[in-house]
Amino acid sequence: MENTKMRTKLLKPLCFAALLIACGFAQAQTYPSKPIRMIVPWPPGGGVDTAARIISQPLSERLGQPIVIENRPGAGGNIGTALFTQEKPDGYALLMGSLSPNAVNPHLYAKLGFDPIKDFAPVALVYTVPSFLVVPASSPANSAKELVAIAKASPGKINFGSGGVGSSQHLFGVMFKASTNIDIVHVAYKGTSPAETALLAGQVDLLLDPPTCLPFVAAGKLKALAVAAPTRNPAMPDTPTLDEVGIPNVHTLTFYGVMAPANTPKEIVDRLNKEINSILQTTEMKAKLAKLAAQPGTGSPEDFAKFVKSELVRYGEIVRLSGAKQVD
Repeated sequence: MENTKMRTKLLKPLCFAALLIACGFAQAQTYPSKPIRMIVPWPPGGGVDTAARIISQPLSERLGQPIVIENRPGAGGNIGTALFTQEKPDGYALLMGSLSPNAVNPHLYAKLGFDPIKDFAPVALVYTVPSFLVVPASSPANSAKELVAIAKASPGKINFGSGGVGSSQHLFGVMFKASTNIDIVHVAYKGTSPAETALLAGQVDLLLDPPTCLPFVAAGKLKALAVAAPTRNPAMPDTPTLDEVGIPNVHTLTFYGVMAPANTPKEIVDRLNKEINSILQTTEMKAKLAKLAAQPGTGSPEDFAKFVKSELVRYGEIVRLSGAKQVD
């Protein structure tokens, strides 16, 4: 009798675990059975919104269900991201994660509203976009090395623009200064477009610009001196990386990736990862990303999780060097 009771006690947790696995498998087999919402914690028309719309249409076709984009902007992506963490972990609410809320903001904001690691189940890296070191066409610098030499000859007289304190452009300036030991002055604008306009007008001397600058480069209004990425970009194959010209580790890859709430069944996460990776390998998607100077993502959910963690750690040091803080 006692042996029977003991066996029953031992079997209960095993049966419960088996039941959970079976339920998860059944859920994954029927997923999705209704429309999916993709939360974009930024306004329509920006880089994060573009990434969500690029991937949502073909993903919807593969899953056989509509994917509805919901824009929830505010506080540098924090508001929509924090609201997302309250969603059920059932695969019917996804987030388009990105550099600011998932890697930079945790070091900038005193009140974030979410844990950048514990509250998410990374699904798939969709693509990364590099930034280019650009100067006005009238600049005497024709290479990154010449720009550094000019800055060293005139400490404190060269300035760089950015889209605001804590923006990727600002943090690039911090990395660039640290890597080259130059004294350049930060000039913050309210967004990337105003900073780009100031560069075109010659009001700032340099800018780390996203690929939106490339038409101005092609038109001869700006000069691209280098790309801030580990490898050259196919959109500008003759433009060297900063590493190649002796300025190491100045990398600013803006990333966009799909995330689910923490505790989403692994079967659902793996299904989404498989479908997204398949989409990214299609000729049509590669052509779309090439127009954005974007590199398609690859890898497993675990690979994406490691990438986000590494960026979170890396930007912690960069933000510390910058001294930037946001209190709201």
